[in-house]
Amino acid sequence: MRAAIVAAIAFACLSAGSVSAQSAMTLDEFVTRANRIPLNATAMLRPDAHRLKSEGERALGNVMREVRQARAAGRNPPACPAGDSISLNPRQLLAHLNAIPQDRRQRMTVTDGMRDWMRARYPCPGG
Repeated sequence: MRAAIVAAIAFACLSAGSVSAQSAMTLDEFVTRANRIPLNATAMLRPDAHRLKSEGERALGNVMREVRQARAAGRNPPACPAGDSISLNPRQLLAHLNAIPQDRRQRMTVTDGMRDWMRARYPCPGG
């Protein structure tokens, strides 16, 4: 069900209009909590799952907004997805976030982690 939670995060983020301010949760807290979500049908009943969903929506929304703003201003965006949509494999996303060293994750926001994932998943030409 962890995969379903991360997929729900991505779907909600892409279908959400405006997303508010940057996350207060560190990436390490986010990853630690995501790794604790059981792989069963009741996962979304957990309050932590809802908090993670909100944090993920906010973070992905922030990065997508950065991409749109950079493109509109003629600057290099942090990532280069085609258009305004992304393809997200929940297991790959979590594997990428888990691969970031813990001491670095402790200094990163969830938005930083999502930006790092998007940069790796959707690299810009020549970058």
